[in-house]
Amino acid sequence: MTPNKQIPTAERLIVALDVPRANDARILVEQLGDAVQFYKIGLELFMAGGYFELLDWLVSQQKKVFVDLKFFDVPETVRSAVRALSSSGASFATVHGNQAIMEAAVRDKGALKILAVTVLTSLDRGDLDDLGFACDVEKLVLSRARRALQAGVDGIVSSGLEAPMIRRELGEKLLVVTPGIRPVENKPVDDQKRTVDVAQAFRNGADYIVIGRPIRQAVDPRAAAIAVQRTITEVFA
Repeated sequence: MTPNKQIPTAERLIVALDVPRANDARILVEQLGDAVQFYKIGLELFMAGGYFELLDWLVSQQKKVFVDLKFFDVPETVRSAVRALSSSGASFATVHGNQAIMEAAVRDKGALKILAVTVLTSLDRGDLDDLGFACDVEKLVLSRARRALQAGVDGIVSSGLEAPMIRRELGEKLLVVTPGIRPVENKPVDDQKRTVDVAQAFRNGADYIVIGRPIRQAVDPRAAAIAVQRTITEVFA
């Protein structure tokens, strides 16, 4: 199963710039060059300073930007935040809240695509038990995906393990962005638990994948990114 959307193959890889400083992010982007067209910038960089300057710089470099701040607040505050972000040139932004928050996020989003987080890929069954969720991970993900669709968001962030179920139940109505991608076997020290590899993520129905450490910490990050892009090209050939 592969998505049918007309997404440029080179844009299906999103590299997570989870680094301590904005300057570190710029160095990595320059190192990766034309091997990567899409980047995610999250909370670590937001707290480090220079976040929006980095966003502007990425856009000026003709890169697409995924703002992963998981907006969660009263609906009107979320709506205002999304409205302010909508003119930044960012392509994606995440929300992580209830129905009212998701509905508020889409009201003034403009061309910005809103992604709802289903269940973080760092959580497993034991974590959900601790949080008080009695249902299976799959049922919780599907429930949140359905609610996201009803709210009018553009897509969801979901593990590749649940992507087949989402496609089976909801078809192509939502974009599926899959983090927790591990090109090689996951190591015990890794905090991602519900993972798949590159090819399996797309065969399961993902539209985009997000990769951080396996590229960022590679001996040759550009070569690692090119290898991932090669796999993606083969999947969609």
